[in-house]
Amino acid sequence: MTKPKDSDKGSREPYRKTIGAHIQHAARLHRTLVARKLTILGLYPGQEQVLKVLAEGGDMTMGELAAALRVRPPTASKTVGRLAAQGLVERRGGGSADGRLVQVGLTAAGVEKSEAIDDLWFAAEDEMLADMDGKDVKRLRKLLRRMEKTLRPHAEEQPDDDDEAEEA
Repeated sequence: MTKPKDSDKGSREPYRKTIGAHIQHAARLHRTLVARKLTILGLYPGQEQVLKVLAEGGDMTMGELAAALRVRPPTASKTVGRLAAQGLVERRGGGSADGRLVQVGLTAAGVEKSEAIDDLWFAAEDEMLADMDGKDVKRLRKLLRRMEKTLRPHAEEQPDDDDEAEEA
């Protein structure tokens, strides 16, 4: 849908009829659902991403972690501090010859929490797609991938600061 037709101009909010508005609203609802489920695990949105990145990538420096999350190092450091206070991650020294390079990694409790996040994501996905059959899900996934491919070059033109505004 591009520009509203003359017959739609009298509509109070033509933006609400756009695909972009529906995607934005669905994403917001999905985020709310996941946030509610994260609360059950004792986590806030954004913290699960740190746990999953460390679970998949192993110990990392703060710079590596920040790059993987696409946030600035102070943002990653703040989130790591909160997760460390919960006993889910720990800072480990000795990553360089002089011992000054600090890496962060998951504790045993962090590994368990990371595994629980997978279950949470799959449960949220099941709830989100409950009214769709397999064919609809496959078609939706294909269309979203195509949309991502189309939008990616436009998103890369400007830095993404959304993550900075939503510190965990």
